[in-house]
Amino acid sequence: MNPQASSPNHTTRPEPNRRFSVAPMMDWTDRHYRYFARLISRHALLYTEMVTTGAILHGDRARYLGYDVAEQPLALQLGGSNPQELAECAALAEAAGYAEVNLNVGCPSDRVQNNMIGACLMAHPELVADCVRAMRDACAVPVTVKHRIGINGRDSYEQLSDFVSTVHAAGCTSFTVHARIAILEGLSPKENREIPPLKYEVVHQLKQDFPQLEIILNGGLTDLAVMQAELAHVDGVMVGREAYHNPWLLADVDQVLFNDAHPQPTRLQVLAQMRPYIEQHLAAGGQMHHITRHMLGLFQGLPGARHFRRELSTTIHRTEQPLALFDQLFEQMQARLERA
Repeated sequence: MNPQASSPNHTTRPEPNRRFSVAPMMDWTDRHYRYFARLISRHALLYTEMVTTGAILHGDRARYLGYDVAEQPLALQLGGSNPQELAECAALAEAAGYAEVNLNVGCPSDRVQNNMIGACLMAHPELVADCVRAMRDACAVPVTVKHRIGINGRDSYEQLSDFVSTVHAAGCTSFTVHARIAILEGLSPKENREIPPLKYEVVHQLKQDFPQLEIILNGGLTDLAVMQAELAHVDGVMVGREAYHNPWLLADVDQVLFNDAHPQPTRLQVLAQMRPYIEQHLAAGGQMHHITRHMLGLFQGLPGARHFRRELSTTIHRTEQPLALFDQLFEQMQARLERA
């Protein structure tokens, strides 16, 4: 991995391995999902949901920065456009032990646009550069940027190249690029993940033109073989919804992409390892579905998968003994798999 460029009074930490990462996804990649995902993959780089600078500086800091050490390697994604506020949050992220701080320049929702957060910042490369510079001066944690290949009205390759060049000059050496433009008016965030066409070739060109930078490809990746092929053109791949809905995809990542010969866990082993975590959460006053809602796809494609999803998404809300339901479900899935 490329070390970040040095600057006065700035020491750098080793870069986390971004060969494969799970994208930050609002309401999905919370600490419970990340704990679950880490049981399946030892090496995937995990990202938090986007957290705004305001939430960290003026809200429940322990909630927004808290995580289980088992989730590492873990990156914090920040949403904001005020360099001083981002610098303060980057320093707090370093103190909390995050492996990386990432700036969101890709989210297209109206709500974040109104606060000058996300993809709209692609129209302001100098401001993004100021933000990156301030963050890097405030911490030794690697500072990265996640962005689109463009936004409507600013979607030429020349403008994308200018954006990357300007932000790189501020010290950023790792860019995660969603290979779609963002349409900032008239499309929902969901539509912005589906309607603008994927253009992997644009990201490939970016890597060719900036060989000294680490370029991570994001957008539409669901198949491990395709990811392997893409790694001939870019330095890493970032997977979003597929890693959430089909979490067992992560089980092959360590061996296929990281050449780790460590034995893979089984789905039942992962399920069993989640039990003490769930028990601890319940003892602290939490609800079981806060965790199990992230686990619905664990048995996707196997006998009993529909039953597993139904029990954890519906029956769980009607029982007064959620752990007993969990234990019963474990035994049922074990029996189904043994018969298969």
